[in-house]
Amino acid sequence: MIKVLIADNHPIVRMGVTHVLDSASGFQVVDAVATTAELFEKLEKTTPDVVMLEMDIPEINGIATLRRIKKEYPDVKVLMYSGQSEDVYALSTIRAGAFGYLSKASDIDYIISAVKKVSEGNMFITNELAQRLAFDEGTQKPRRFFRKLSTREVEVLKLLASGKRNKDVALGLNLNEKTVSTYKARLMKKLNVDNMVDLLQQAKALELY
Repeated sequence: MIKVLIADNHPIVRMGVTHVLDSASGFQVVDAVATTAELFEKLEKTTPDVVMLEMDIPEINGIATLRRIKKEYPDVKVLMYSGQSEDVYALSTIRAGAFGYLSKASDIDYIISAVKKVSEGNMFITNELAQRLAFDEGTQKPRRFFRKLSTREVEVLKLLASGKRNKDVALGLNLNEKTVSTYKARLMKKLNVDNMVDLLQQAKALELY
């Protein structure tokens, strides 16, 4: 059972997302809160698998709330969502540690698959966002090495950067360890490094830590 905590200041949205997830097999909404104060009060009492966090949650902005969750509750995975398009917030939320970004305009099935994927420790990002992760926001020019990374390669690199072993990465992404080793070799080649220390330094440059 995937336990989900929803944080959104709009009652209709909270009710709607709660209904969607509770109606799906394998999900349980442990609570739906309206403010960050309520969110952290609830996190003191229960540990959900996923927090669905509205970007414009009152009291503390979404990015600051995300960073606090990552610091105080590192085992809780955060799926950010917003009425704004992916172009507005997605890049900054992923770099701040979110496991995914979801538009409120998404189809119901998309919401379910996003929460499920994030709960398993996988990144939920579109191919377009994966490509944008390779761009420097200041110059809008593609970073020399990251521009060719696929979505799956970004997922593998993020998990490796978080300290996961090959076995854990394989489990989280539903791969076998040999495939993970292949991805690591491919990443090293694309990022022009020949050891794990340098690979993790490159991950840091992409702000995956």
